[in-house]
Amino acid sequence: MTVPDGRRARLRIVIAIVVVLIGATVAIAAAVLFLPGLRSALGLPGGARVSYANPVLDQDFPDPGVLRTTDGWYYAYATQSFVDGVDVNIQVARSRDLASWEHLGDALPEKPRWANTTQDFWAPHVSQRDGRFVMYYSARPDPVGTTDTDPGLCLAVATANAPEGPFTDVGQAFGCGPGFENIDPMAFRDPRDGRWLLYWGSGFGPIKVQELAADGLSFAAGSSPTTLVEANCFYDYSCLVEGAWVTYKEPYYYLYYSGDSCCEPVNYAVLVARSESPTGPFMTLEQSTDEPDSVILEKDADWIGPGHNSLVTDASGHEWIVYHAVDVDHFFLDTDDPAERFVRRPMLIEPVEYVDGWPRIGDGTPSGAPSPASPQP
Repeated sequence: MTVPDGRRARLRIVIAIVVVLIGATVAIAAAVLFLPGLRSALGLPGGARVSYANPVLDQDFPDPGVLRTTDGWYYAYATQSFVDGVDVNIQVARSRDLASWEHLGDALPEKPRWANTTQDFWAPHVSQRDGRFVMYYSARPDPVGTTDTDPGLCLAVATANAPEGPFTDVGQAFGCGPGFENIDPMAFRDPRDGRWLLYWGSGFGPIKVQELAADGLSFAAGSSPTTLVEANCFYDYSCLVEGAWVTYKEPYYYLYYSGDSCCEPVNYAVLVARSESPTGPFMTLEQSTDEPDSVILEKDADWIGPGHNSLVTDASGHEWIVYHAVDVDHFFLDTDDPAERFVRRPMLIEPVEYVDGWPRIGDGTPSGAPSPASPQP
């Protein structure tokens, strides 16, 4: 068939336009995929993937502890903060994919009766067990009398019927003491024998572990704490150790922890140790290898103070570290109230890979640039 010259010219124009549009689409897609901090890695049910950019929750959300519930939702819990002009005791957020988060408000809207006049509610960890949700956290008790100038902080526990709460404190604290040694609880179920253990510690004291009672609301009768990692200024980021999180990958239990100072001054990083027993002894990365230190995640030019992490496994079986860090360009909370001018710590995530029996997190700093490697769903 012969095409008239006029139609042939119009056809060439149409083809040229289509080629330009396709090229532009490819260029835009490539640009999006390589925006600083953006990676395509998250596995969803059915093999789908979703891109993410750090921070995944761009507001103050310190000490994030993430739970993936049996219905596939992710819930993140965080230390108290000032949200939209309101004091939130325990923050909670929800996500379907780890990348996009919805802040749900306060998971502990009513303060416990023993800490009703204070406003220190720190570092929650929630586990799903026996048809309910159990939250371990730390709180400062109300002063008793006029001589109790430093009641310190206590380990506490609350329960709820839904992951977003409301959680209700059981009515009494356990594990109180001066200063802030009794903070940062993390409950762990040993997959080998089913025992529940509680890890905690800070305040220049050690990170410890102790077996929990069957109901999880107190320590097991006759149990006692075991010291796992002690503060030691000889090692980098180790004058203060805290924020314990334990995970198991046969044959090792990995103890992630953080040190030194989360906030003013900011000098914080994530370290790791491992053991063949959940109660130790744990050997740090530095003690077990030729590595110069045990640090696996520390600051870069854009983000400082990465730490107080949790770990979660996605729908495709890949492990992610969830942590807070401080944006050097947005250091403090947005508030005119000097009493609420705290260091702002958004939530970030990174994929975790295991190399020669030890976890590795990208280049060892928060993701601020594209990475050529990412977990596949």
